[in-house]
Amino acid sequence: MTSTGETKPLGRVEIGGRVFGGDRLFAICGPCVLESEALALAVAEHLAGLSQRLDMPIIFKSSYDKANRTSLQSFRGPGIDQGLAILERVGAASGLPLISDVHHPEQAAAAAQVLDVLQVPAFLCRQTDLLLAVGAAGKPVNVKKGQFLAPGDMGPVVGKLLSTGNRAIWLTERGSCFGYGNLVVDMRSLGIMASLGCPVVFDATHSVQLPGGLGHASGGDRRFVAPLARAAVAAGAHGVFLEVHPEPERARCDGPNSLALDDLEPLLRDLQAIYAQTPREPLA
Repeated sequence: MTSTGETKPLGRVEIGGRVFGGDRLFAICGPCVLESEALALAVAEHLAGLSQRLDMPIIFKSSYDKANRTSLQSFRGPGIDQGLAILERVGAASGLPLISDVHHPEQAAAAAQVLDVLQVPAFLCRQTDLLLAVGAAGKPVNVKKGQFLAPGDMGPVVGKLLSTGNRAIWLTERGSCFGYGNLVVDMRSLGIMASLGCPVVFDATHSVQLPGGLGHASGGDRRFVAPLARAAVAAGAHGVFLEVHPEPERARCDGPNSLALDDLEPLLRDLQAIYAQTPREPLA
């Protein structure tokens, strides 16, 4: 993307002929981390079927590297080279757009060759060099709001991305630190971040995470995924982020806060109905 002189985000982002951030709810779904190619392909096939049945834009998400795991012994994923190769095959087989985390500026160009959306993790949302690199890579960017930031503080983050000429920007709410080992969601943040002109995504599964709750890893409480997702869509979210797994108890990352794959369709149907009934202010 090159600078057009515009200083505002696009508001509506088109990927593969589908609009994200318009009159239809969209979803970002998949296993937290790439555990195996077989698992990724199976989940993506399921999501592709859902996308068709529900007429809902869905993006497949899985991380090739989870660089901020609690313990050195925690599974991080296959790494960028093998991970991008797996994601490329998943995208080709399923037809779904792809998103994954980028942790280092030097990864952005390679990731953009495969991914349809580049994601900046919450802990890195203020890293200027990373933001400039992903912004300049020419793909839409999803930035997760840091657990330590007020929603209005995402304004300068958007400004850094806009400086690269990239206007295809989404912002994601994923909860805020609430004392030690807990997160809380302030639903006002969705409207505040939308006022910056960006479609806003609610990360329902990371918002119920309990950071470091297991000592060696983060815990979570998936009981609250569905009610928080419903509340967020009613509060104005344009998309939902849901980590899903066929067997969450056996997931190698974020199992306690992941949603069972079989529970996804009824929840998405509920969220679509809420979205259709909720007036939304036009993005700036």
